[in-house]
Amino acid sequence: MPRHSLSLDRATPGRIAEAALALVDEGGPEALTFRALAARLDISLASLQRRCTDLAGLLDLCTDHLAARLPDIEPGADWATATETRFTALYRLLAAHPGLVALRGTRPWLGPNLLARLAEPQLADNLAAGMTPEEAITAYRRMYLLTLGSASFVDHREPKAAQAATRTALAALDPEEFPALTGHLAAIVPAVVDHEVYYGALRQLIHAAAPARTAT
Repeated sequence: MPRHSLSLDRATPGRIAEAALALVDEGGPEALTFRALAARLDISLASLQRRCTDLAGLLDLCTDHLAARLPDIEPGADWATATETRFTALYRLLAAHPGLVALRGTRPWLGPNLLARLAEPQLADNLAAGMTPEEAITAYRRMYLLTLGSASFVDHREPKAAQAATRTALAALDPEEFPALTGHLAAIVPAVVDHEVYYGALRQLIHAAAPARTAT
């Protein structure tokens, strides 16, 4: 009989993803290495590599593990409400793990959980609301890219640090050359970490995309 491997038992996809996310959240993108992850899981490096052969596969595992937390929405729910619920949930997941977002970069996110919990139901809802296929995918992509971009450029877990960095950079500018930026610091600095900037933009996209019979 083949010998049972306790190391492989510890290297379940869920445990790998949770441990990898913890490393990135605690130490930033550079903290995620296969050696550090194997040590966190208390398994051998070889056992970990049998589950995830490279960094790309590990990142796919982590992002799809997060996507499993996206909400299931009952069929027939109000289109605008369902749309806002799905995308704000994605935004909150991404904003909570900025290191993972940075590591993924421009890699496409096509895991089964994201497709099943976001892409497929949202496109189906768009079509059911009366959009053409072209309108349905365009609306989806606009909201998806808004969400990724809004979560990518600020570490919302450290708002004070982000505000301080922005204030320092703008304060160093020549007021005569940059009057709009240097003259409105009190308005600009808080907006850098204001989640409502995203939520408001998403609602505008939803309102603009809503077919006539769903628009309010």
